Amino acid sequence: MNELPQQLVNGLLLGSMYGLVAIGYTMVYGIVQLINFAHGEIFMLGGFGAITVYLYVLPDGTTLWVALPLMLIGGIIVAVLAAVGAERLAYRPLRTAPRLAPLITAIGLSLALQQAVWAWYPDAKESVNFPQIDGGPFEIGNVTIQTGDIFLLVAAPISMAVLAYFVMKTRTGRGMQATAQDPDTAKLMGINTDRIIVVAFALGAAFAAVGAVAYGLKYGQVQFRMGFILGLKAFTAAVLGGIGNIYGAMLGGVALGLAEALSTAYISDIPGMDQFGSQSWANVWAFALLILVLLVRPQGLLGERVADRA
Repeated sequence: MNELPQQLVNGLLLGSMYGLVAIGYTMVYGIVQLINFAHGEIFMLGGFGAITVYLYVLPDGTTLWVALPLMLIGGIIVAVLAAVGAERLAYRPLRTAPRLAPLITAIGLSLALQQAVWAWYPDAKESVNFPQIDGGPFEIGNVTIQTGDIFLLVAAPISMAVLAYFVMKTRTGRGMQATAQDPDTAKLMGINTDRIIVVAFALGAAFAAVGAVAYGLKYGQVQFRMGFILGLKAFTAAVLGGIGNIYGAMLGGVALGLAEALSTAYISDIPGMDQFGSQSWANVWAFALLILVLLVRPQGLLGERVADRA
């Protein structure tokens, strides 16, 4: 059982990445009741924005420790611009339309962004290599932490602390809470709900970009398809934690990451299942966890009952 602490750490790190992306889903849904299925591609664009800075903006030979903050800024800018543009051009005109219309639009936008990167970004038809942090891995007792996870280990708690401060202590954050609670009353109180919605999209995109840089450092590459499955898992994490609850999004991400890491490590021990590959079963158990939570607690781990919100 010495492997268990290692798998728990792996699950926490993986779940933190899911949680960073899930925050975008849950913030947008909490304010405008929209499932933004294009958010996975916003995550993907953040990764490509970061690698673009490294490959085409910074001078050759720039060390990664110098490049990484600039790559992160570049990824955030690209992701935020894409998310704000999507909100202004695709979602805002459909705000009063039946809910099915923006949902279909989100799916179409997801495919359009994915194919645009595939068609126009150099070498995007294959994986684009992401620079790696030198050194490591690091041993802490029986636990090994890969160098690619160092960024995530630092960025995830800082991101959550910044988000908590922003939502609880700033005027815009309180405006977001008011808009999520009752947008009509928020308008009567003088809150610019259109601006609040744009801020929600932008914040979600910024956290997705942080997750995308963590993904690139962890797996050593970015690709145009990377947002599809990870976006679905991040949406699953948001639902697990309670869609609309930002802390629930991170909790759901951690729960999903732990389920995936533990199933990947131990599912091959079950007779007859190793032939399918442990990674394939990781995806199965991740979504099985979603079904179980929805059956037992449909509002999610930290979510409110629909009747309570009404």
